[in-house]
Amino acid sequence: MQMIYGINPLLEVVLSHPAMLEKILVAEGRGGEAVRKILKLAADHRIPVECSGRDRLEKLAPRRVHQGIVGLCREHAYATVDEVIAHRHEKSRYDLVVLLDSVTDPQNLGSIIRTAHCCGANGLIIPENRAASVTASVAKASAGAFQYLPVAMVVNLVRTIEYLKEREFWIYGADAEAESDIRTPDYEGHIALVMGSEGRGIRPLIRKNCDFLISIPMRGRVASLNVSVAAGVILFEILRKWRN
Repeated sequence: MQMIYGINPLLEVVLSHPAMLEKILVAEGRGGEAVRKILKLAADHRIPVECSGRDRLEKLAPRRVHQGIVGLCREHAYATVDEVIAHRHEKSRYDLVVLLDSVTDPQNLGSIIRTAHCCGANGLIIPENRAASVTASVAKASAGAFQYLPVAMVVNLVRTIEYLKEREFWIYGADAEAESDIRTPDYEGHIALVMGSEGRGIRPLIRKNCDFLISIPMRGRVASLNVSVAAGVILFEILRKWRN
């Protein structure tokens, strides 16, 4: 179970995404205006509050500054791959799904969720291992978009890609070394866009299973974009082609 430590981080979650909180633990005798505000908001949203000894909080938050208050978060309710496929935007002719390969930074995941939702994607598919999952930090970075965009978590991305191909998806992989840039394809048909980690990109086996590899044309001396920025550039290029 994920935990939120400290007054300000917990206050942000109570204000923006109270449904994520299962319970709040507050140290016995802990007071202060900010804590009282958190407890008032918790009561308003019917979030259980439990007084706890500081020893328990220290065990829950070793080496962290918990400030006498800890929030216990619910596990995110992940969608299935079929639920993601079924969640086509009403204005889209085709399905658009984003797959993330080894994207470990919660801020990047949240930003991609936000961008994918804004461009009308069906949803996101992330791997179970070696990847960021949907947490309170991701929820914040997504500006609340995680509530509207289905996210599926899968054991094996390669098998998921094979399943999407069976469902008549074309698989596009973002690759900085690809000869074809993002302006070349017509993007006709259902699309699954694979984005890799900033350091290593898409793993070789997943790259091998892509139908097309595409790159973003660059003019500066810096060779790459942040993965969330790159995802936004490609997604809105797909959307632009669909509108023409």
